Amino acid sequence: MRRLTHVLGVPFDVVTMQEATEKAQDLLQAEGQHFICTPNPEIVMEARKDAKLMEILQKADMVVPDGIGVVWASKYSDVRLPERVAGYDLTQKLMQTLAGGEETFYFFGGAPGVAAAAERKMTKQYPGLKIVGVHNGYFDEKEEKKIIADIKKLSPSILLVGLGAPKQEKWIYENMHLTGAKLCIGVGGSFDVMAGNVKRAPKVFRKLGLEWFYRLITQPSRWRRMLRLPKFALTVLRKRNR
Repeated sequence: MRRLTHVLGVPFDVVTMQEATEKAQDLLQAEGQHFICTPNPEIVMEARKDAKLMEILQKADMVVPDGIGVVWASKYSDVRLPERVAGYDLTQKLMQTLAGGEETFYFFGGAPGVAAAAERKMTKQYPGLKIVGVHNGYFDEKEEKKIIADIKKLSPSILLVGLGAPKQEKWIYENMHLTGAKLCIGVGGSFDVMAGNVKRAPKVFRKLGLEWFYRLITQPSRWRRMLRLPKFALTVLRKRNR
């Protein structure tokens, strides 16, 4: 039985990182196909005005908070989220846990060459990890059909889709049944981090919940996106006071 809480209408599974990792493995063993979403405050705000995205988040098999802001906001909900469960960390935990086993991965997304570089780094980091295929996130309709056919042929256990939100969530929702993958996860810009092109915030920033600030000072071009964070906080506080 899922234990859920809601932040501005978006459902989140009340799980720790360890519990999320275990649940993802349970989904791999369950009947049918499943998908995991990892919304941060920006995606929560987007879902408020995008009915299709909200529907997808509500139908996902697990939704975890990829953003300390979501964890903060949950204190005004019925149940508080225990901790941040970042999508990047969740996929790392899965690769570490499943390396050497039978489960396989497919990396789909990122700029040309990024997914391939991520594959090389991850197979070196986790000996025994099986990555059966990669493809960048640049495609037209004709190429998309080839990508889906390639994924179907290779039949990965886990399909990681890094097309950026909400494109990746919508792509998974519309195409998962064509891929044959047992579990799909939207991973945003994770391939860039796996490949070493983008550095994660130092541990101290992540512990203090200031990863967003590190991104801002290292990638100033993100400032427009960061404006959604105070808007998110104000929306949560307004809802609380009603």
